[in-house]
Amino acid sequence: MTTTPRVPAPDASAPRPEGGRPPRVVVVTGASRGIGRATAEAFVAAGDTVAALHRGGDVPEGAHGYVADVTDADAVDRAFTAIEQELGAVEVLVANAGVTRDGLLLRMSDEDFDAVVNTNLTGTFRVVRRASKGMIRLRRGRIVMIGSVVGLYGGAGQVNYAASKAALVGMARSITRELGGRGITANVVAPGFVETAMTAVLPEDTQKQYKAAIPAGRFATVDEVAGVVQFLASDAAAYVSGAVIPVDGGLGMGH
Repeated sequence: MTTTPRVPAPDASAPRPEGGRPPRVVVVTGASRGIGRATAEAFVAAGDTVAALHRGGDVPEGAHGYVADVTDADAVDRAFTAIEQELGAVEVLVANAGVTRDGLLLRMSDEDFDAVVNTNLTGTFRVVRRASKGMIRLRRGRIVMIGSVVGLYGGAGQVNYAASKAALVGMARSITRELGGRGITANVVAPGFVETAMTAVLPEDTQKQYKAAIPAGRFATVDEVAGVVQFLASDAAAYVSGAVIPVDGGLGMGH
């Protein structure tokens, strides 16, 4: 399911991350826009080899695009098999793909609940399960899941979304207990409100209300979230696992 040809040997003159270590193969899901796109761009800029999983559309410049829907286990397996054959063993996974179908509890349909959980939670499980096979063989790896402040703080009209994001914490901590002894870490980044196309279309008064509740007084940039993801994927974070790192300007303090 790849959209790119076999990749030649790395260019010796290309940037090398973290003071000269060889580039790693990094998989980012939901990489065509928003946080996923910014994260893929950041790893590309750092000199890593990035595989961008997406359902359609373009991918960041310098990334290798692979079409796969995380709700389809077979498609995920085919994409990872192609990545391993063409780019090499996957050392970093950023599980970012997610959807929303907001609605008040009493009006939320089973379909809307299941669709969000199938992508945000079960979809994350599918890509983590597949990526971990290679990481176990390597005896090293970094798994970063993109959660949300809503998963800890709650959100009216977001029972499905909040449940799917809260569950990632238990997933990351269980993975840490299973695979921590093999040099593999698993963490959750929990962004608050972020400057994306989704927040840009909110009415100005609504944006002001949200910002008033944030101690930082503003929304995060996608690059600020990507920077935290990069840290968790770095050698410097080798002893950080099972953690939830908020990137929310203080919105969810204490949760």
